[in-house]
Amino acid sequence: MTNPPVERFLGLDALGSVLHAFVLRVPGLDVRTDREVALQRLEDAHEIARRNFGTRQFRIAEQVHGNSAAVVTVESAPRSAHVDALLTRDPDVVLGIYVADCCAVYLVDPKKRAIGLVHSGRKGTALNIVGAAVQKMTTEFDANPADLVAQLSPCIRPPYYEVDFAGEIVRNLKRSGVGRVFDSGENTAMDPEKFYSYRMEKGKTGRMLALLALK
Repeated sequence: MTNPPVERFLGLDALGSVLHAFVLRVPGLDVRTDREVALQRLEDAHEIARRNFGTRQFRIAEQVHGNSAAVVTVESAPRSAHVDALLTRDPDVVLGIYVADCCAVYLVDPKKRAIGLVHSGRKGTALNIVGAAVQKMTTEFDANPADLVAQLSPCIRPPYYEVDFAGEIVRNLKRSGVGRVFDSGENTAMDPEKFYSYRMEKGKTGRMLALLALK
Protein backbone atom coordinates (compact mmCIF):
# COMPACT_ATOMS: atom_id res chain seq x y z
CA MET A 1 0.00 0.00 0.00
CA THR A 2 1.22 3.51 -0.84
CA ASN A 3 1.31 6.40 1.60
CA PRO A 4 -2.21 7.52 2.54
CA PRO A 5 -3.18 11.16 1.88
CA VAL A 6 -2.25 13.39 4.80
CA GLU A 7 -3.01 16.98 5.74
CA ARG A 8 -0.75 19.19 7.86
CA PHE A 9 -1.38 22.54 9.47
CA LEU A 10 0.79 25.63 9.06
CA GLY A 11 0.21 26.79 12.63
CA LEU A 12 1.75 23.59 14.00
CA ASP A 13 4.51 23.37 11.40
CA ALA A 14 5.63 26.87 12.36
CA LEU A 15 6.33 25.78 15.93
CA GLY A 16 9.15 23.46 14.91
CA SER A 17 8.77 21.44 18.11
CA VAL A 18 6.19 18.81 17.11
CA LEU A 19 5.41 16.25 14.44
CA HIS A 20 1.80 16.01 13.37
CA ALA A 21 -0.49 14.66 10.67
CA PHE A 22 -4.18 14.34 9.82
CA VAL A 23 -4.68 11.17 7.77
CA LEU A 24 -7.46 11.66 5.23
CA ARG A 25 -9.77 9.25 3.39
CA VAL A 26 -7.91 6.34 1.82
CA PRO A 27 -8.92 6.13 -1.87
CA GLY A 28 -10.46 2.89 -3.06
CA LEU A 29 -10.86 1.30 0.39
CA ASP A 30 -14.33 -0.04 1.20
CA VAL A 31 -15.22 1.11 4.71
CA ARG A 32 -19.03 0.99 4.42
CA THR A 33 -19.30 -0.96 7.64
CA ASP A 34 -19.24 -0.46 11.42
CA ARG A 35 -16.48 1.43 13.22
CA GLU A 36 -14.33 -1.46 14.44
CA VAL A 37 -14.33 -3.30 11.10
CA ALA A 38 -13.59 -0.04 9.29
CA LEU A 39 -10.63 0.63 11.58
CA GLN A 40 -9.32 -2.88 10.91
CA ARG A 41 -9.48 -2.22 7.17
CA LEU A 42 -7.72 1.13 7.66
CA GLU A 43 -4.96 -0.25 9.88
CA ASP A 44 -2.42 -0.86 7.10
CA ALA A 45 -2.78 2.71 5.82
CA HIS A 46 -2.67 4.18 9.30
CA GLU A 47 0.40 2.10 10.16
CA ILE A 48 2.19 3.57 7.13
CA ALA A 49 1.30 7.07 8.35
CA ARG A 50 2.60 6.25 11.83
CA ARG A 51 5.96 5.15 10.42
CA ASN A 52 6.74 8.81 9.78
CA PHE A 53 6.82 9.16 13.57
CA GLY A 54 9.64 6.62 13.92
CA THR A 55 9.63 4.09 16.74
CA ARG A 56 7.37 6.11 19.05
CA GLN A 57 4.70 4.15 20.91
CA PHE A 58 1.14 4.74 19.66
CA ARG A 59 -1.40 5.77 22.31
CA ILE A 60 -5.15 6.25 21.75
CA ALA A 61 -8.22 7.15 23.82
CA GLU A 62 -11.42 5.16 24.20
CA GLN A 63 -13.37 8.24 22.99
CA VAL A 64 -16.59 8.07 25.00
CA HIS A 65 -17.86 11.61 24.23
CA GLY A 66 -17.07 12.73 27.77
CA ASN A 67 -14.82 15.38 29.31
CA SER A 68 -11.96 13.42 30.87
CA ALA A 69 -8.28 13.59 29.92
CA ALA A 70 -5.39 11.22 30.68
CA VAL A 71 -1.65 11.75 30.85
CA VAL A 72 0.15 8.99 28.95
CA THR A 73 3.73 7.77 28.57
CA VAL A 74 5.44 4.74 27.07
CA GLU A 75 4.48 2.96 30.30
CA SER A 76 0.75 3.54 29.66
CA ALA A 77 -1.65 1.06 28.12
CA PRO A 78 -2.08 1.35 24.33
CA ARG A 79 -5.63 2.64 24.86
CA SER A 80 -6.73 4.85 27.77
CA ALA A 81 -10.24 3.93 28.96
CA HIS A 82 -13.05 6.42 29.62
CA VAL A 83 -11.22 9.48 28.22
CA ASP A 84 -11.46 11.75 25.18
CA ALA A 85 -8.15 13.59 25.51
CA LEU A 86 -4.55 12.43 25.80
CA LEU A 87 -1.68 14.52 27.15
CA THR A 88 2.03 13.83 27.30
CA ARG A 89 5.53 15.21 27.72
CA ASP A 90 7.05 11.91 26.62
CA PRO A 91 8.89 12.29 23.29
CA ASP A 92 8.70 8.53 22.76
CA VAL A 93 4.90 8.60 22.42
CA VAL A 94 2.70 9.50 19.44
CA LEU A 95 -0.87 10.43 20.35
CA GLY A 96 -3.78 9.35 18.15
CA ILE A 97 -7.46 10.35 17.85
CA TYR A 98 -9.95 8.96 15.33
CA VAL A 99 -12.64 11.23 13.86
CA ALA A 100 -15.34 11.22 11.17
CA ASP A 101 -17.16 14.57 11.66
CA CYS A 102 -16.01 15.15 15.24
CA CYS A 103 -13.08 17.52 15.71
CA ALA A 104 -9.54 16.55 16.66
CA VAL A 105 -8.00 19.42 18.62
CA TYR A 106 -4.21 19.59 18.77
CA LEU A 107 -2.70 21.33 21.83
CA VAL A 108 0.97 22.32 22.05
CA ASP A 109 2.89 24.09 24.79
CA PRO A 110 6.25 24.97 23.17
CA LYS A 111 7.70 26.25 26.46
CA LYS A 112 6.91 23.24 28.64
CA ARG A 113 7.31 20.82 25.71
CA ALA A 114 3.90 19.32 26.41
CA ILE A 115 1.21 18.25 23.95
CA GLY A 116 -2.40 17.12 23.93
CA LEU A 117 -4.82 15.64 21.43
CA VAL A 118 -8.56 15.97 22.05
CA HIS A 119 -11.66 14.30 20.58
CA SER A 120 -14.45 16.89 20.63
CA GLY A 121 -17.79 16.29 18.94
CA ARG A 122 -21.18 17.73 19.82
CA LYS A 123 -21.40 16.06 23.23
CA GLY A 124 -17.79 16.55 24.23
CA THR A 125 -17.90 20.17 23.17
CA ALA A 126 -21.01 20.77 25.29
CA LEU A 127 -19.08 19.25 28.22
CA ASN A 128 -16.06 21.46 27.37
CA ILE A 129 -13.55 18.65 26.90
CA VAL A 130 -10.99 21.13 25.55
CA GLY A 131 -11.29 23.19 28.73
CA ALA A 132 -10.74 20.04 30.80
CA ALA A 133 -7.66 19.18 28.74
CA VAL A 134 -6.20 22.67 29.12
CA GLN A 135 -6.83 22.58 32.87
CA LYS A 136 -5.10 19.21 33.17
CA MET A 137 -2.10 20.54 31.24
CA THR A 138 -1.83 23.37 33.77
CA THR A 139 -2.03 21.07 36.79
CA GLU A 140 0.09 18.20 35.43
CA PHE A 141 2.70 20.11 33.44
CA ASP A 142 2.56 23.58 35.02
CA ALA A 143 1.52 24.93 31.62
CA ASN A 144 0.43 28.53 31.17
CA PRO A 145 -2.66 28.53 28.90
CA ALA A 146 -1.41 31.75 27.28
CA ASP A 147 1.57 29.78 25.94
CA LEU A 148 -0.60 27.11 24.33
CA VAL A 149 -1.22 26.76 20.62
CA ALA A 150 -4.43 25.00 19.54
CA GLN A 151 -5.32 23.68 16.09
CA LEU A 152 -8.78 22.43 15.08
CA SER A 153 -8.96 19.68 12.46
CA PRO A 154 -11.58 19.48 9.72
CA CYS A 155 -14.99 18.58 11.19
CA ILE A 156 -18.66 18.79 10.26
CA ARG A 157 -20.13 22.28 10.24
CA PRO A 158 -23.33 24.09 9.24
CA PRO A 159 -25.23 23.91 6.95
CA TYR A 160 -24.60 20.15 7.03
CA TYR A 161 -24.97 20.01 10.81
CA GLU A 162 -27.38 21.85 13.06
CA VAL A 163 -24.77 22.84 15.66
CA ASP A 164 -21.57 24.82 15.06
CA PHE A 165 -19.52 22.96 17.63
CA ALA A 166 -16.26 24.07 15.98
CA GLY A 167 -17.18 27.65 16.84
CA GLU A 168 -17.94 26.60 20.39
CA ILE A 169 -14.59 24.77 20.66
CA VAL A 170 -12.83 27.99 19.64
CA ARG A 171 -14.79 29.94 22.25
CA ASN A 172 -14.03 27.33 24.93
CA LEU A 173 -10.32 27.47 24.13
CA LYS A 174 -10.29 31.25 24.35
CA ARG A 175 -12.27 31.20 27.59
CA SER A 176 -9.60 28.83 28.94
CA GLY A 177 -6.97 31.45 28.13
CA VAL A 178 -5.32 29.63 25.21
CA GLY A 179 -3.01 32.12 23.51
CA ARG A 180 -3.22 31.07 19.87
CA VAL A 181 -6.11 29.21 18.24
CA PHE A 182 -6.09 28.04 14.62
CA ASP A 183 -9.04 26.46 12.82
CA SER A 184 -8.69 24.57 9.54
CA GLY A 185 -12.19 25.77 8.64
CA GLU A 186 -12.79 22.63 6.58
CA ASN A 187 -16.16 20.87 6.59
CA THR A 188 -15.95 17.06 6.49
CA ALA A 189 -19.47 16.81 5.06
CA MET A 190 -18.61 18.86 1.98
CA ASP A 191 -15.94 16.69 0.36
CA PRO A 192 -16.68 12.92 0.33
CA GLU A 193 -13.56 12.28 -1.77
CA LYS A 194 -11.29 13.73 0.90
CA PHE A 195 -13.00 13.04 4.22
CA TYR A 196 -15.04 10.37 6.00
CA SER A 197 -18.36 11.74 7.29
CA TYR A 198 -20.44 9.82 9.80
CA ARG A 199 -23.46 12.06 9.13
CA MET A 200 -23.34 11.99 5.35
CA GLU A 201 -22.56 8.25 5.14
CA LYS A 202 -25.14 7.30 7.77
CA GLY A 203 -22.65 5.78 10.19
CA LYS A 204 -21.13 3.30 7.74
CA THR A 205 -17.73 4.83 7.10
CA GLY A 206 -14.09 5.00 8.07
CA ARG A 207 -12.17 7.37 10.31
CA MET A 208 -9.52 10.01 9.80
CA LEU A 209 -6.57 9.73 12.16
CA ALA A 210 -5.03 12.70 13.95
CA LEU A 211 -1.44 12.16 15.09
CA LEU A 212 0.77 14.32 17.32
CA ALA A 213 4.20 13.83 18.87
CA LEU A 214 7.05 15.85 20.32
CA LYS A 215 10.19 16.13 18.24
